[in-house]
Amino acid sequence: MLMDPAPPKHIRFAAGAQGGAYHAYAERYQRLLRAQGVEVDLVDTAGSIENLRLLDDGDVDVALVQGGLASRQDREVLHSLGGLFPEPFWVFVRAGNGINAFGDLRGYRFAIGPDGSGTRSLALSLQSEFGGTWPASAQMTLSGSEAADALRAGTVDAVAFAASVEAPYVQDMLRDPAVDLLPFERAPALARRQDALSAVTLLRGVVDIGADIPSSDVPLVAPVAQLAIRQDVHPAIEALLIDSAMAIHGDGSLLSAAGSWPDPDATDLPISGQARRYYRNGPSFLRRYFSFDVANFLDRAWVLAIPLLTLLFPLVRAAPPIYRWRVRRKIYVWYKDIRELEARGRASPTPDERSRIVKDLEDLQEEIGAVDVPLSYTDDLYRLRSHVEFVKQLVLNPKGAVSAPALGA
Repeated sequence: MLMDPAPPKHIRFAAGAQGGAYHAYAERYQRLLRAQGVEVDLVDTAGSIENLRLLDDGDVDVALVQGGLASRQDREVLHSLGGLFPEPFWVFVRAGNGINAFGDLRGYRFAIGPDGSGTRSLALSLQSEFGGTWPASAQMTLSGSEAADALRAGTVDAVAFAASVEAPYVQDMLRDPAVDLLPFERAPALARRQDALSAVTLLRGVVDIGADIPSSDVPLVAPVAQLAIRQDVHPAIEALLIDSAMAIHGDGSLLSAAGSWPDPDATDLPISGQARRYYRNGPSFLRRYFSFDVANFLDRAWVLAIPLLTLLFPLVRAAPPIYRWRVRRKIYVWYKDIRELEARGRASPTPDERSRIVKDLEDLQEEIGAVDVPLSYTDDLYRLRSHVEFVKQLVLNPKGAVSAPALGA
């Protein structure tokens, strides 16, 4: 094939659980890519662990994945397009139940999400950090809105979410006076012990200034959500996904300033070469000025330019001589007729025959006068006309002296 293959018009995106923050973001990616002519099938999953498995198996092309969960095998077959946003590890407890620290939760009913979710993986990791025995009741599988409803109903004592601050159920929990957000007072120490975590602070009043939510700064730990892809995803699709990530995550959030995300360095998967070039140089020249389809075609078609130029170069060099030949041919084609008329005139024994030949020469002179040539070839045209006149005089005076036209005429 002379050209690289065209990008697919259809991809599969592991979106997490319906109602979750990942799913809401995946729907936004779906809308933006559809506007560029690429259809996105959203695949519902239990969370980041399942998303990674589906990517490894080739069942999806793209997924949102919680940082810190990728295995060595994942890093061999997957790429990242960058970190997208911090997703704090939120732990909400029923107000007034005396729970003040994460370690206190060993003796309570604690919902940490289903198997296959990033929330559960992180919760189990933190339970291991805090040590001690954690019974099954402290590792319940409820998640998302279902877990939030269970906390309000009193069927669980605490719930955990690893989610964006914009997640609807997180916002609801933060505003619920019957629920308290558990602080991680040793967040910097936890972040130092686990590379995938960062210490972040939910500032006082940042959720709602008027209602003073939260009523004090709350220290938290947070992994970073990243956009993971298979290594065989088409580069044009990569660029389109990064364009979408810029549009979706570039404005900042309650936890980060505008322009902080996406971040090519905030990822535990190897960043793709296409993504690295995009973050360094911005979108390609063609993508700045053309639609996705047109830019992609031109980007693929450039490989044809070299063989085409190889073919065109001799044609370009030959063009001026060909042009000169075509113009002069319009002039010199008449000389055949002139020589025939001259020969007939020399052989004509009677005045009537010579008169007919003179008439033919006059008609020829009139036709030549209608020939259109560039100004630079006018001297050739007038030389032709003088030669017609010379032959005419030869025919009229077969035995007389006739002056030949000057060579420069």
